[in-house]
Amino acid sequence: MARVLITGGSSYLGRHLVPLALQTHEVCYSYFQHDPLGLPQGKRLDVRQETAVTHLITQFQPDVIIHTVGSNRGEDMRAVIETGTRHITQVASATQARLIHLSTDSIFNGRIDSPHPPPYDESTPPSPVNEYGRAKATAETIVQQHPNHVIIRTSLIYGLHEMDHGTAWMVKALQTHQPITLFNNQVRNPVWVQTLSNACLELADHPFNGILNIAGNQILTRAEFSLKMLDYWNVTQQGSITIAPSQSGEWPLDCRLDLQLAHRILHTPLLGVDEVLHNAS
Repeated sequence: MARVLITGGSSYLGRHLVPLALQTHEVCYSYFQHDPLGLPQGKRLDVRQETAVTHLITQFQPDVIIHTVGSNRGEDMRAVIETGTRHITQVASATQARLIHLSTDSIFNGRIDSPHPPPYDESTPPSPVNEYGRAKATAETIVQQHPNHVIIRTSLIYGLHEMDHGTAWMVKALQTHQPITLFNNQVRNPVWVQTLSNACLELADHPFNGILNIAGNQILTRAEFSLKMLDYWNVTQQGSITIAPSQSGEWPLDCRLDLQLAHRILHTPLLGVDEVLHNAS
């Protein structure tokens, strides 16, 4: 039975990935401040602290590390993403652990008029437009220094048993009649958290090394996706929603991912949102 360390066990992905991994692996997971799972396998960890990272990994001796820790806001964002990833990668190399690193479609500029337009395959170089994307692109470069690695580029994560953060934010705003704009020109491949969790665990025992796009096979605008999620959660109070294009340039527009490689090498089906919702009905 392989020993798997999951960093970020308190994250949305982590809260789904840890229970699934426990069914087939010996698991240790980390959390930063609060542990919503409350399991004995949980260990508090700040990935920015090199000594703490070294201690946890050398103590547990994982065969595989699934690194999900991230942040997209706050002054410590770059330290969490870049420094934290460097610490994890260094110890993974020293202990010869396989490293599966979660990245994002936000490393791309999302412009159809760029030299590398969407849809993006695994060979497309990063072209980030914001600090988050730049930090995640740097983290990818760090991970690539370790030979036994997989970089998973993914998209918007959602689930059917626990509301994702974006939908929860919308519901809270709608309940207080705050205006919300849903963008109809930001394009993504939303991914079911079960799909992503299954793919992570499949890759833990897979010979593949390198970059792999893993997301849902249905392309949706942020507006289309958000409305589907609100309908699924039976949120009927939608009077303060406006649908309009994003014009700020703060986030990339078209981040469609080419999933051909993942379809070829993985058994995990990359279900689209409509398929997931239909199967749940």
